[in-house]
Amino acid sequence: MANRDRATNQLAEFSKTLAKPDTLTTSTGAPVDNKTAILTAGPRGPLLMQDFAFTDEMAHFGRERIPERVVHAKGAGAFGYFEVTHDITKYSKAKIFEHIGKRTPLAVRFSTVGGESGSADTARDPRGYAVKFYTEEGNWDLVGNNTPIFFIRDPMLFPSFIHTQKRNPATHLKDPDMFWDFITLRPETTHQVSFLFSNRGTPNGYRHMNGYGSHTFKLVNKDGEAVYCKFHYKTDQGIKNLTGDQAAELSKSDPDYAIRDLYNAITEGNCPTYTMYIQVMTFEEAEKFRWNPFDLTKIWPHGEFPLIPVGKMVLNRNPKNYFAEVEQIAFAPAHMVPGIEASPDKMLQGRLFSYPDTHRHRLGTNYLQIPVNCPYNARSRNYQRDGPQCVDDNQTGAPNYFPNSFSGPQDTVKAAQQTFHVSGDVQRYNTADDDNFTQVGNFWRNVLSEYDREHLIKNIAGHLKDAQEFIQKRAVHNFGQCDPEYGRRLSAALDAYKVQRHGASAAANL
Repeated sequence: MANRDRATNQLAEFSKTLAKPDTLTTSTGAPVDNKTAILTAGPRGPLLMQDFAFTDEMAHFGRERIPERVVHAKGAGAFGYFEVTHDITKYSKAKIFEHIGKRTPLAVRFSTVGGESGSADTARDPRGYAVKFYTEEGNWDLVGNNTPIFFIRDPMLFPSFIHTQKRNPATHLKDPDMFWDFITLRPETTHQVSFLFSNRGTPNGYRHMNGYGSHTFKLVNKDGEAVYCKFHYKTDQGIKNLTGDQAAELSKSDPDYAIRDLYNAITEGNCPTYTMYIQVMTFEEAEKFRWNPFDLTKIWPHGEFPLIPVGKMVLNRNPKNYFAEVEQIAFAPAHMVPGIEASPDKMLQGRLFSYPDTHRHRLGTNYLQIPVNCPYNARSRNYQRDGPQCVDDNQTGAPNYFPNSFSGPQDTVKAAQQTFHVSGDVQRYNTADDDNFTQVGNFWRNVLSEYDREHLIKNIAGHLKDAQEFIQKRAVHNFGQCDPEYGRRLSAALDAYKVQRHGASAAANL
């Protein structure tokens, strides 16, 4: 028993909390007399339809799985608080930031992106990093990844991109041609792919990775003055990554490695913490910036837009029940509060619609009434009524129409968003050629060490070698435009695989 960790001992720990077992009941609360036998006519007779204990059990069993998330299907959750350590009220009027020392409860869900619910935690994949702040102005969801960038910059491409990360509809297998065909046809993916195939693509659990809001947001202060903003979470545990070989080994020996690591750390009192920072860009700077500041495939250089500390995120509680508090938790970038608004970031604009729409499909119209999603630090009052799984008081006898003369909730000018001017010709603008390579070259030369570059080439070649040769050549061309050495070394690694295959083929024919 000495080698059993806290996660493995969860049931034993639970049993210590009860003096004696509770009485078993049906879902209606009625006691059950015998849980090991159905009700039959005689010892060998047929089942009686009146056996509610059985039908109650089976009807629920057949419905106990909600639809799996299309992306971010597998993840880990935790709860804690955010504490303000630095004053940023000159940028934002959001109450969460109103004074140093203020604490706001929060929930976080870390996840892999492309894999199914049963996939390995250590798969090469971006990691979702979603935080729900339960503020007194309503819930604020900051929904990002462990990378400051993403594969695409136009949301029209999102379904196709995700399809290439999933399974071939004919073979039901992961398909290297699908993945690399899309990646090489859309060279704006080159930046994120370089992150993904470096060792940053296999972080050592969720405690040792950074998080990013990724998108550009807008902060508005009490005087109605606005700036653009990016959010960052820096792990206080230090960055730790796995090599491709280490990640592959863990996927076999402990596919739930990251969930286990987070659970045990919190249970043992080794609570993970992360420091929040913002980057700020004025509207004037945005107009003159050499890249589109709302392009999700690019970063804002820290030398030009330094990190400004904001506060500390502390995770000190594990979920009481995974399904109730992690599987049913629902994050949406559209869930913002006064003082935090959307920018013209196209990917953010697309997510504002798609996330709540997905939750209504997966969890139901009233998904915000589920306790883990409920804005319990604010009082939800509106003119929405009824719908499946309405589990609160349905706003009792308050009027369900607006305007009204019977004390229904009133709108307030205090919640008005910052006024801004928009002009331009309406059309579908092509963004395919918006400088896809300069920042990737900087990443290759200035961010990665030689050790990191070696692993990046090894990881890309090990995956790309299974794609067709014309796709390989297109990939080499794209990476070579970031830095000639990047392309040369990738080409050489692919050639080495071809030599190996030729040798193996020749030996097989002897």
